[in-house]
Amino acid sequence: MGREKLFSLTKKDFVIQTFKSGGPGGQHQNKTDSGVRIHHKESGAVGESRDGKSQHQNKRKALERLINSPKFELWKNKRVFEIQNQKTTDDIVDELMDEKNIKIEKRDDKGRWTNY
Repeated sequence: MGREKLFSLTKKDFVIQTFKSGGPGGQHQNKTDSGVRIHHKESGAVGESRDGKSQHQNKRKALERLINSPKFELWKNKRVFEIQNQKTTDDIVDELMDEKNIKIEKRDDKGRWTNY
Protein backbone atom coordinates (compact mmCIF):
# COMPACT_ATOMS: atom_id res chain seq x y z
CA MET A 1 0.00 0.00 0.00
CA GLY A 2 1.54 3.31 -1.11
CA ARG A 3 1.36 6.66 0.49
CA GLU A 4 -1.18 9.19 -0.69
CA LYS A 5 -0.31 12.89 -0.87
CA LEU A 6 -2.86 14.88 1.12
CA PHE A 7 -1.65 18.37 0.23
CA SER A 8 1.38 20.14 -1.15
CA LEU A 9 3.10 23.44 -0.53
CA THR A 10 4.71 25.70 -3.12
CA LYS A 11 6.95 28.77 -3.00
CA LYS A 12 3.79 30.90 -2.99
CA ASP A 13 3.02 29.63 0.52
CA PHE A 14 6.29 31.03 1.89
CA VAL A 15 8.02 34.40 2.17
CA ILE A 16 11.75 33.95 1.60
CA GLN A 17 14.06 36.74 2.75
CA THR A 18 17.82 36.97 2.36
CA PHE A 19 20.14 39.13 4.42
CA LYS A 20 23.79 39.67 5.26
CA SER A 21 24.83 37.15 7.89
CA GLY A 22 27.36 39.29 9.72
CA GLY A 23 29.38 38.00 12.61
CA PRO A 24 32.71 36.16 12.37
CA GLY A 25 33.73 35.01 8.92
CA GLY A 26 35.30 38.07 7.42
CA GLN A 27 34.33 40.22 4.50
CA HIS A 28 32.57 37.45 2.59
CA GLN A 29 29.71 37.29 5.14
CA ASN A 30 29.50 41.05 5.36
CA LYS A 31 29.17 41.53 1.58
CA THR A 32 26.88 38.70 0.45
CA ASP A 33 23.25 37.98 1.29
CA SER A 34 23.88 34.44 2.50
CA GLY A 35 21.54 34.46 5.52
CA VAL A 36 18.02 33.15 4.83
CA ARG A 37 14.73 33.55 6.69
CA ILE A 38 11.66 31.60 5.53
CA HIS A 39 8.19 32.45 6.82
CA HIS A 40 5.13 30.23 6.27
CA LYS A 41 2.16 32.58 5.91
CA GLU A 42 -0.67 30.34 7.16
CA SER A 43 0.99 28.90 10.25
CA GLY A 44 3.18 31.86 11.14
CA ALA A 45 6.18 29.53 11.52
CA VAL A 46 9.64 30.91 10.78
CA GLY A 47 12.92 29.18 9.99
CA GLU A 48 16.22 31.05 9.84
CA SER A 49 19.79 30.10 9.07
CA ARG A 50 23.04 31.99 8.78
CA ASP A 51 25.35 29.09 9.63
CA GLY A 52 26.53 28.09 6.14
CA LYS A 53 28.70 30.03 3.73
CA SER A 54 26.26 29.80 0.83
CA GLN A 55 22.69 30.95 0.48
CA HIS A 56 21.75 27.51 -0.88
CA GLN A 57 22.97 25.74 2.29
CA ASN A 58 21.17 28.26 4.47
CA LYS A 59 17.89 27.92 2.53
CA ARG A 60 17.92 24.18 3.09
CA LYS A 61 18.70 24.57 6.80
CA ALA A 62 16.08 27.34 7.27
CA LEU A 63 13.38 25.23 5.62
CA GLU A 64 14.35 22.27 7.79
CA ARG A 65 14.06 24.42 10.92
CA LEU A 66 10.69 25.80 9.81
CA ILE A 67 9.29 22.32 9.14
CA ASN A 68 10.44 21.11 12.56
CA SER A 69 9.03 24.11 14.43
CA PRO A 70 6.09 23.49 16.81
CA LYS A 71 3.93 26.10 15.04
CA PHE A 72 4.29 24.38 11.68
CA GLU A 73 3.73 20.92 13.20
CA LEU A 74 0.49 22.14 14.78
CA TRP A 75 -0.68 23.70 11.50
CA LYS A 76 0.23 20.55 9.53
CA ASN A 77 -1.62 18.24 11.94
CA LYS A 78 -4.69 20.49 11.87
CA ARG A 79 -4.61 20.57 8.06
CA VAL A 80 -4.32 16.76 7.82
CA PHE A 81 -7.22 16.34 10.27
CA GLU A 82 -9.40 18.71 8.23
CA ILE A 83 -8.62 16.92 4.97
CA GLN A 84 -9.23 13.44 6.39
CA ASN A 85 -12.50 14.42 8.07
CA GLN A 86 -13.51 16.87 5.35
CA LYS A 87 -14.52 19.32 8.05
CA THR A 88 -12.73 22.22 9.62
CA THR A 89 -12.29 22.33 13.38
CA ASP A 90 -14.73 25.27 13.41
CA ASP A 91 -17.39 23.08 11.76
CA ILE A 92 -16.86 20.38 14.39
CA VAL A 93 -17.12 22.90 17.23
CA ASP A 94 -20.35 24.28 15.73
CA GLU A 95 -21.80 20.74 15.60
CA LEU A 96 -20.82 20.07 19.21
CA MET A 97 -22.36 23.36 20.35
CA ASP A 98 -25.79 22.26 19.09
CA GLU A 99 -28.56 22.67 21.70
CA LYS A 100 -29.08 18.91 22.04
CA ASN A 101 -25.45 18.53 23.20
CA ILE A 102 -25.57 21.29 25.81
CA LYS A 103 -26.90 20.68 29.30
CA ILE A 104 -27.55 23.70 31.48
CA GLU A 105 -28.05 23.27 35.21
CA LYS A 106 -28.66 25.67 38.06
CA ARG A 107 -28.83 25.43 41.82
CA ASP A 108 -32.22 25.53 43.48
CA ASP A 109 -33.03 27.13 46.83
CA LYS A 110 -31.82 24.05 48.70
CA GLY A 111 -28.44 23.99 46.88
CA ARG A 112 -29.23 21.01 44.64
CA TRP A 113 -28.43 21.00 40.94
CA THR A 114 -31.46 20.93 38.62
CA ASN A 115 -31.88 21.20 34.87
CA TYR A 116 -32.53 24.71 33.66
